[in-house]
Amino acid sequence: MSSRTKLVAITGMSNVLGTINDIDCICQLAHEHGARVLVDGAQLVPHFGFDVRATDCDFLAFSSHKMLGPTGVGVLYMKQEIGAAVPPYLGGGDMIEYVRYDGFTTNELPYKFEAGTPNIAGVIAFAKAIEYLQALGMENIIAHEREVTEYALDRLLSTEGIEIYGPKTPDKRGALFSFNYKDIHSHDVASILDFANIAVRAGHHCAQPLMQRLGVNSTARASFYVYNQKEEIDILLESLRQCERFLKHAVG
Repeated sequence: MSSRTKLVAITGMSNVLGTINDIDCICQLAHEHGARVLVDGAQLVPHFGFDVRATDCDFLAFSSHKMLGPTGVGVLYMKQEIGAAVPPYLGGGDMIEYVRYDGFTTNELPYKFEAGTPNIAGVIAFAKAIEYLQALGMENIIAHEREVTEYALDRLLSTEGIEIYGPKTPDKRGALFSFNYKDIHSHDVASILDFANIAVRAGHHCAQPLMQRLGVNSTARASFYVYNQKEEIDILLESLRQCERFLKHAVG
């Protein structure tokens, strides 16, 4: 790592491959070279939890809509000493402590970075979603997803025509799977699965350089959470076979 590097931004768990990165190791290496670490926890936090004190990351960002909460709201954590030193990027409202004719002083943390009217309804709803997940117990969520991941990997890897991208062992990945099915475009796969009430995402998943590295233009992605059961994986696989039959019939 170059001494010129000031910030290392790393995803905790890939939203494309499901890969779980070694954040502890990355934080240690970055700090040895004087760099700060920002962890994108949008995928990691809902599925595995995260302890900022244990990892010693400098920043952590995660989103409400990945945690059964509403869209348009999330969390940005930063170490207190960083927050005290960094100037606010917006002004107005409760981020101001005192106004003078020639300027103003900023409020204490965290209000320093909360200019204007916040998304009050979204924050309240997000808090309720977090409380719900805490009531379920993160250890129970992890155990359930591990069971689903193991089953999904076994079924997907043993099904002819499906190519899975990312780790092939459950201990190195989370419960999301990017795949392509035979020579059927991922958008066609997603559209046909939609008729079976199966929701997948198709496209480059905001990761076009990774798609180029994989040698594909897009993938379909199936994601699983606390509300999914193993039977739904069976339905997904059966619906994929129907995709092939549907397209052959349409062309014929």
